[in-house]
Order: sequence, then C-alpha cells, then structure tokens
Amino acid sequence: MNILFVGDIVGKPGKFATHTLLPKLKKEYQIDLCIANGENVSGGKGISERSLKKLFHYGIDVVTSGNHIWHHRDYQKYLNSEAKILRPLNYPPQVPGRGILTVKTANGVPVTVMNFQGRTYLFDIDCPFQTFLREMEKRDPSVKVIIIDFHAEATSEKLAFGYFADGKVSAVIGTHTHVQTADARIFPQGTGYITDVGMTGSFDSVIGVVKEKAIQKFLYNMPVPFELAKENPCLQGLFLTIDESSGKTTALERIFRPVGITEGFDESDPD
Repeated sequence: MNILFVGDIVGKPGKFATHTLLPKLKKEYQIDLCIANGENVSGGKGISERSLKKLFHYGIDVVTSGNHIWHHRDYQKYLNSEAKILRPLNYPPQVPGRGILTVKTANGVPVTVMNFQGRTYLFDIDCPFQTFLREMEKRDPSVKVIIIDFHAEATSEKLAFGYFADGKVSAVIGTHTHVQTADARIFPQGTGYITDVGMTGSFDSVIGVVKEKAIQKFLYNMPVPFELAKENPCLQGLFLTIDESSGKTTALERIFRPVGITEGFDESDPD
C-alpha cells in the first residue's frame, strides 16, 4: 500500500501547490490513500468549510489538524458532521469533532488515522501517550495499517512518541513546526517516522509568513500584523510503502516539490 502524507497546507499558496502538484504525485507514486494536515489552510490559520471542500476536491482523502483547528469559530459546528476531518484525540471528549477514523482504500483495505497533539509549549490537554494507550486497547485488531499525525512543538516529544509507538502503528508523522526535518526513518519494529513532515505553501517565507514581517517581530519584539507569504509555493510531504498484512512500513521517502509557476494562482479567490 502506498500512502502520501502532505505537510501542513498554509493558505492560498498551499492550496495552489496542492491543486497543481497532488494529481501528478498521486499518479507518479501510485497513491492508495492521501492524508494532509489542513489546520492552516484558510487564510494561513484555521480551516473553513469552503477550504475543506477544496482539499477533498484536490484528491485528499483525510484531513488532520492541530491547535489551530479552533481558529474559525463558525466552522466548529461542522466538525461533528464532516467525517473525514480530525482534531487531536487528546482534547476533552466534549469538544466538537473526533480524533480517530477508519477509511478504506479503493482496494477495500482499511486504514485507521489518528491525530494527537503534544503538550510541550502548547496547551495542557490530556497526555497524548496515555490517550494513545487507551485507544489502542479499543482498536480493531483486523485493521493493520495505522497512521498517526503527531502535532507538536518539541522535537523531543515527537521523537519520544515515535519510539513509544514503534511496532504498534505503521507510521508516526510529525506536524506543526512547518520545517521539514531530515530524520525520516523506519524504527526497528517497523514504524515509519519523521519529526516534521514540513509545509505546503510559500517556501520563501518564515513558516508561511512574509519573512520581513517575521524578522521585524524577532528584531523588535513588538506585535506585527500577520501576512501570508506567496513566493515560491511548494509541496512537502512523506511517501510511505506499507505492508498490508503486517502494517509495517517497508519504505519511505521525503517529498519536496516546488510548483515552479504561479500562473493560475488566484489571490482574489476567497478562503
């Protein structure tokens, strides 16, 4: 089974890169299932119903998220009705949405996708490690392929969770920091891993923000208006080959693809 995980899609440049490159990548790598983190797809922070529909139209099967899923309050009501978007599982169960789902590929192979959020430098929600253990006790043993989006700030927390989940799931894929790391690997018991899968958006930016604005913020430590960068849109992600019978990752490859063009990038299109 071939799975593509697309790194955090940021605003219109990220949607443009996804729309332009995803069909080619799916054909080139013969993708059976495509997952993407979409928590920053609408205006660079949060997600709207309109943007979510676009992601599905582009060919993404499951959308994961993180702490910015709550940014657009008017969208929260859709989290219970839209089956293929996840919020972190370790938020209180009373909040909208779900943190786990199982989908089937075109060949009928079930794949479970889980979404967790780290706690270091982020909100003090439930422990992702303990939540993971509780969820694994309830899992259907017939589903062998399990993909986790671990949305966290600290690389140490991500790496610790990867080792913790080794042999229990097919892959642990880090998101949130928007900088693709060079440590993609397969752990000893067959779990694929990367600390951060990267960002789909403007590569000539500071994690998606206009670089001059980010420099100004660090230089003067004063509030600076958020401004989404547009230059050099690219798609970053992780390609995994997973054995369907064992659920183990057998191969993986980091993906970095620049669009190379900006024709067709409609900045007036609303998010």
